[in-house]
Amino acid sequence: MTTSTDSQKKQLVVIGNGMVGHHFIENFVASETSDEYDIHILAEESRAAYDRVHLSEYFGDSTYQDLCLVEDNFYETHGVQLHLSEGATQIDRDTKQVITEQTSYPYDKLVLATGSYPFVPPIPGNDGDACFVYRTLEDLDKIQACAKDATTGVVVGGGLLGLEAANALKSLGLKAHVVEFAPRLMPVQLDEDGGELLKKKIEALDVDVHCNKATSEIVPGEEHTYRMNFSDGTFLETDLILFSAGIRPQDALARSSALTIGERGGIVVNDHCQTSDEDIFAIGECALWNNQIFGLVAPGYTMAKTAVAAIIGNLENDTAFTGADMSTKLKLLGVDVGSIGDAHGKTPGSLSYRYLDEDEQIYSRIVVSEDRTKLLGAVLVGDNSKYDTLLQYALNGIDLPEKPQTLILPSFDGASAPTLGPDALPDDATICSCLNVTKGQICCSIDEGAASVADVKEVTKAASGCGGCAAMLKNLVDHELEKRGVEVCKDICEHFAYTREELYHIVRVEGIRSFSDLLTKHGKGLGCEICKPAAGSILASCWNEHVLDEPHVGLQDTNDRFMANIQKDGTYSIVPRIAGGEITPDKLIVLGQVGKKYNLYTKITGGQRVDLFGAKLHELPLIWKELIDAGFETGHAYGKSLRTVKSCVGSTWCRFGVKDSASMAIDLENRYKGLRSPHKIKFAVSGCTRECAEAQSKDIGVIATENGWNLYVCGNGGMKPRHGDLFATDLDDEMLVKYIDRVLMFYVKTADRLQRTSVWMENLEGGLDYLKEVVLNDKLNIAAELEAQMQHVVDTYQCEWKTTLGNEDKLKQFRSLVNTEEQTDPQIVHIIERNQVRPV
Repeated sequence: MTTSTDSQKKQLVVIGNGMVGHHFIENFVASETSDEYDIHILAEESRAAYDRVHLSEYFGDSTYQDLCLVEDNFYETHGVQLHLSEGATQIDRDTKQVITEQTSYPYDKLVLATGSYPFVPPIPGNDGDACFVYRTLEDLDKIQACAKDATTGVVVGGGLLGLEAANALKSLGLKAHVVEFAPRLMPVQLDEDGGELLKKKIEALDVDVHCNKATSEIVPGEEHTYRMNFSDGTFLETDLILFSAGIRPQDALARSSALTIGERGGIVVNDHCQTSDEDIFAIGECALWNNQIFGLVAPGYTMAKTAVAAIIGNLENDTAFTGADMSTKLKLLGVDVGSIGDAHGKTPGSLSYRYLDEDEQIYSRIVVSEDRTKLLGAVLVGDNSKYDTLLQYALNGIDLPEKPQTLILPSFDGASAPTLGPDALPDDATICSCLNVTKGQICCSIDEGAASVADVKEVTKAASGCGGCAAMLKNLVDHELEKRGVEVCKDICEHFAYTREELYHIVRVEGIRSFSDLLTKHGKGLGCEICKPAAGSILASCWNEHVLDEPHVGLQDTNDRFMANIQKDGTYSIVPRIAGGEITPDKLIVLGQVGKKYNLYTKITGGQRVDLFGAKLHELPLIWKELIDAGFETGHAYGKSLRTVKSCVGSTWCRFGVKDSASMAIDLENRYKGLRSPHKIKFAVSGCTRECAEAQSKDIGVIATENGWNLYVCGNGGMKPRHGDLFATDLDDEMLVKYIDRVLMFYVKTADRLQRTSVWMENLEGGLDYLKEVVLNDKLNIAAELEAQMQHVVDTYQCEWKTTLGNEDKLKQFRSLVNTEEQTDPQIVHIIERNQVRPV
């Protein structure tokens, strides 16, 4: 059977719907000749293209929908037919047809985007039920299911993907091991010193690393599922094995079709990504160009654009594929790693400069040309702050400073390291390597009307890939706008010629206690939906007065105004505080009774609380009256404030716990509850390094050690997860609280509006190191002030709902209809699903 086609159109078939295959489609449908083709995509997987770069986030808060690269109705809008779970089985080049198990598809042009497959070393016993690869969402589903009954996991392979996989196992609660055949981790990207430091830093995170290990066999274990026997006579037992020992090009289909294949695999392509058949193209990890396979997504994207240009007949030199930069900037298990160009110094005559700080655990190496004028390569471990500057030196052949070592040496005399300003970059400097966006293209978009970073991103797509170039993009855009006479406005809004931080200082120093006074003295107009909530948050942070007091109630957004999160059907959620996740049976019964009485949908949250959904506006005071009478208080789920302090049971119950994490979590939540801040804040406390509370993904994370508490700061989950940074170690209870006081109040004092702690710290000049100087060493001499300000917040805490219930004026706003006792809203309609209500 052959699919029916439009005889007036040419046929384009794409085999593969990974990141590169999808990028090809995005570029092709944007071309002027796309209407000349019927387009079919054949995909082996059951789900449309998704982001494999951030695959490990699937084990966190991300779902397939979060990772999916295909916008709603994108393929339908552009007339592209996507055939999921329909892989190609044969290419008939004589009749120009692609054959699947279901049917066949004629083609005029064929694109192979088949990617790669994980290499599994030929070890006896490698096919066990708990042996996996780390490639697709289906693989991750299997790993997650197996991990439920496991305690230990091993990753075979210490490269980029191997360390990502180890992080995934750790996030699943397993004790993680990495087994690497080479003498160091990441042998392709790092030199010996860099690999050794990375090993130390990862082992400090409770991941055991075994280098120089060749697995000879996998047999049943005695205490765990498997025993891995190594060639040196040692062994390791584990419940789960992940193979991440490299990739191989997926070239079987091309090979069976007699296309030219490289000696070690890969579909041979020319500079236009054409195979040995001029009507067949290969892009991404399956393609072999100049005897090279490119295992990063950015070169694949460039190949996709090249193939589009060739198919539509644009065979100009600037569309040819001429290789790709394989530099990488990563954060592996929270550790900064960077590798640029000739990282190993293999260029004849090259010289190296190295800097190793064993105390701070930072390693930097640059490789320069024999005449010391050009940067050839670099290795960075522990600190990537110099990566962007070094990359531009390397990519653009920019002359080095007279003393190249100053690029990596720390400054002890107050002088800053040499940096490259935007003007030093040539127009062809690549700013976004994922999508190959140059400085010239960004400047052109500004010349054509783009007036902000958001505008530039929309036009050029820069920073919409991995996001690693976002800071450089902002610097460039701001600089170019200022060069054109455009003032780069940093004011919070048109009513105040100040940033959020400046407004905070004005309120604090002048003792301003109302928005009207702030507006009269320092603003203009009436205020807006930007400055009013921001000012309301600042006033609450400074003075901690009730948000529904007369001077403040008009500043609040809907959630704060009604002290409940509004839902899509106009009802509200009820979230009482359950400090540390600890709750008595009596209180659980009350929650059940309230949920049943008011017909509420109930759900356990990721923050160890119970959410009650579906409350109508007039019911909020009634429900909270019952909850407060039972001993509950507001959980502040509606506010930009402390949400939860998640915890494990710690040493109280767990045989692995070394400290009482539950008590610490409850103490911290009770201390910081009600603290208003630029954005929501989440804590977690783990009783040991097994990290069941996931503390390293929180704004404030605390992990018990034999000698005290380790403090992590500025992590977060959400759309752009960030691993928290280790801030201080082996703290006693008193110092832990002092440091948290200082970090949080410094954040409240200096962060931008709606800025998470992770973004705030990354935007601080000096980042983590500067924050340590301020908090640990009191560099600004404000530690006592920060502690006193936090103590004021603690001393003035009030349960906002309890206060509201005692004030008739405040209760008036919870009536939906003022001219009748009947408060039912006919527009709110629920149905029953899984024995609970949900909105229609």
